[in-house]
Amino acid sequence: MDNFFGDDFVVPTFADVEPGAGQRWSTWPAITPSERGPRPWPDWVVTSAAALDTELGILKTGKEADVFLIERAVPAGPPGVFLAAKRYRSTEHRDFQRSDLYREGRVERRTRDRRAVERGTAYGRTVAAVSWSYAEFAALSRMWELGVAVPYPVQVNGTELLLEFIGDGTTAAPRLAASRATGAELRALFDQVREILLGFARAGCAHGDLSAYNLLVHDGRVVVIDLPQLVDVASNPNGFALLERDCRNVCDWFARRGLDADAGELFADAMGVMF
Repeated sequence: MDNFFGDDFVVPTFADVEPGAGQRWSTWPAITPSERGPRPWPDWVVTSAAALDTELGILKTGKEADVFLIERAVPAGPPGVFLAAKRYRSTEHRDFQRSDLYREGRVERRTRDRRAVERGTAYGRTVAAVSWSYAEFAALSRMWELGVAVPYPVQVNGTELLLEFIGDGTTAAPRLAASRATGAELRALFDQVREILLGFARAGCAHGDLSAYNLLVHDGRVVVIDLPQLVDVASNPNGFALLERDCRNVCDWFARRGLDADAGELFADAMGVMF
């Protein structure tokens, strides 16, 4: 039977250690097993209940969520790990109004929740925030298990999603949009983006909002982020249009940089592996 607190559990000495400013005890022990990332957990995941989460600053702001950098480590223990904490806002979700495009085919389990989301009440916006964090966690977990290049989803807890931090030290990896790659290097990046898109398609999905702005490049490796709107192409009436838009967005970006990237050909390839 698995140790609920993790194999490296250490009883914290509360008399000696207390969270300071910008710190909290690790939330890992408080969540359910289903809210933790796919097994086997990478060996860098800190599972000790004695760990502290230290907030180090903000990485990115967005209309629906902000992303913060935290360090999870056991005081006086081995080196910890940097994580990206994506926190969906629970009261003002301006862009969640456009989420109907992606949410078609999904059903809220409770009638009250569905009606509240549709009406845009304060409660409904909170439900939307939680549902989107869990939807992204589920999408990342599924794609990770299928071998698609996504950040490892460490855990989800309410409106907060903790992810593998992609970067060096405390510096986040740049977006593909900032790349100045040319020639063979640009082709290698396109081949990776193509494989990501086809990886989604093999699972019957489309990213739904794929662009050079949600693709990170770290040491030559492309990693896709921002998956809350992952679309099941068959069940969503907009699925094929969103898949075609993903293909067009990425191919147009590469084409503007001189690479022969044909959106129609990529869409046909995606359809081919999907069916």
